[in-house]
Amino acid sequence: MSTVSVTRRAHFNAAHRLHNPSQSDAWNEATFGACNNPNFHGHNYELDVTVRGPIDPATGFVVDTAVLHGLIDEHVVGQLDHKNLNLDVAWFADRIPTAEHIAMFCWEQLASRLPAGTLANIRLWETPRNYVDYDGGT
Repeated sequence: MSTVSVTRRAHFNAAHRLHNPSQSDAWNEATFGACNNPNFHGHNYELDVTVRGPIDPATGFVVDTAVLHGLIDEHVVGQLDHKNLNLDVAWFADRIPTAEHIAMFCWEQLASRLPAGTLANIRLWETPRNYVDYDGGT
């Protein structure tokens, strides 16, 4: 049976501040630079969600992209879009909202809502030149 990867792209806007409260202000400024701005800053994120599996002979799909779109929209975009990640999203209460952690958040929101083992990759573009990939590893 053939295995195929299907990717759905989504978009959201969010603000954040990279700051580790257990470190000094000087350390945070040196480590995070402008991203440590106490007044926050924002990004136009692009999110690629890749599902991998066999093609269903009845539908010809690995996954119905309309279903995938709905899951991403409800459980990721709906939670993050136009939010201040530091202040509005409880998941980041004890995590620095880096692109790496945002990708992990996306994985956690989607993995249990898709057929087991089919979520293959989260690619989060923070800028047109910077992205992170997460495959569910710890």
